[in-house]
Amino acid sequence: MAQALGLSRIPVREALIALEREGWVTIELHRGAFVNALDEPAVRDHYDLFALVYGFAVRRATARDAARLSRRLAALVEEIEACDDPVPLQRLVLAFHATIVDTAASPKVAVLLRAMSGLVPGNFFALVPGAAAVERAGLAAIARAVAAGDGARASDEYVRMLEQQGSLVVDLFEQRGLFDDAEPRRARPGTDRP
Repeated sequence: MAQALGLSRIPVREALIALEREGWVTIELHRGAFVNALDEPAVRDHYDLFALVYGFAVRRATARDAARLSRRLAALVEEIEACDDPVPLQRLVLAFHATIVDTAASPKVAVLLRAMSGLVPGNFFALVPGAAAVERAGLAAIARAVAAGDGARASDEYVRMLEQQGSLVVDLFEQRGLFDDAEPRRARPGTDRP
């Protein structure tokens, strides 16, 4: 691969390590790198993991400063509900999530979220039918729970919203034929070939 790209082996190795960290490939010692299957369980796992991290963050943020967080989220929810254009909507939604992460003041949460990549390239709300409505309802429910000082309920609302988003992405990927029906391509025992 390095030779085909006209690079040394080091940047290729680093790229493969980054892809493994994001869950796109699996590196097996003395065997090579293998592309992981994109299937329904992988998509659902992806959204479940986001729900766990954001759920933790909203519980932490609510415990730290529910009153200030509530005011900031309420203002964002108001803008989100009034927004019909997917471009500013995505910016506002990201600001909502970032407000929670910033208020949680947990460097570990920030690192975890930076390490997680999205599955849908481009504008999520323009590409995934129904995603904007799910996000609006979910963010409003999260904001109400924070306003009530109930971090556990806010966390549950994140789980509910992200499970719904995961289902929408599963539907989209199925419609577009993006799921790999085969098992992950790994080397067979005793051979060097998948």
